[in-house]
Amino acid sequence: QVQLVESGGGLVQPGGSLRLSCSASGSILSINAMGWYRQGPGKQRELVALITSGGNTAYADSVKGRFTISRDSAKNTVYLQMGSLKPEDTAVYYCNARLITMGAIRSRDYWGQGTQVTVSS
Repeated sequence: QVQLVESGGGLVQPGGSLRLSCSASGSILSINAMGWYRQGPGKQRELVALITSGGNTAYADSVKGRFTISRDSAKNTVYLQMGSLKPEDTAVYYCNARLITMGAIRSRDYWGQGTQVTVSS
């Protein structure tokens, strides 16, 4: 059993900052990658940023230069520092982890419950 618990969402004014956190717990053998996705009103879920076990990162073009993903491997935790926020960043943000659990033979994706980020004046 694996759980991803997110925190840090909320209401922020345009130009402001927020930091999201996501911690994975359970019978985890290893984590291949962790990332953040978001789903805005009436939109499909999209990748925001991800970080691999090797520390490689990738970002959606829309957030490059504004968002930074980082991780604490010892705590199985990933962070998303969001800056220069815009109203179009408003969405539910979901944490994702691709990992292998003890006794499993292949990795699979796990998801958090989502945290709302609203950018509005």
